Amino acid sequence: QGQLVESGGGSVQSGGSLRLSCAASGSTYSKYYMAWFRQAPGKEREGVAAIDSVRRATYADSVEGRFTISQDASRNTLFLHMNNLDPADTAMYYCAAASGNPGSFPLHPRSYYYWGQGTQVTVSS
Repeated sequence: QGQLVESGGGSVQSGGSLRLSCAASGSTYSKYYMAWFRQAPGKEREGVAAIDSVRRATYADSVEGRFTISQDASRNTLFLHMNNLDPADTAMYYCAAASGNPGSFPLHPRSYYYWGQGTQVTVSS
């Protein structure tokens, strides 16, 4: 059984940067898709960025060019580098891992089985 633990959230001003980390343990994630999702109060959970087993990345349009998803060499730590943050990026951010290939839906929550508890990101104007 896998476990995902996020860290790195916090409060920043508009235009600032943060780096989120997700430590994966208890399972072999090298063959898994992994992704970052976020959920703001009153809104549905949305996919932000995903990375596959050969490190190809997919991004939501809203973060393309500002956010970068990456992994360490062991693929047991997932990162999300967030630049030029905007108040609209304020949300709880979740790390997720899929046990199979999400196919055409790498940013859909239902494609993922393992979830972390989340880390809060707050961007003020």
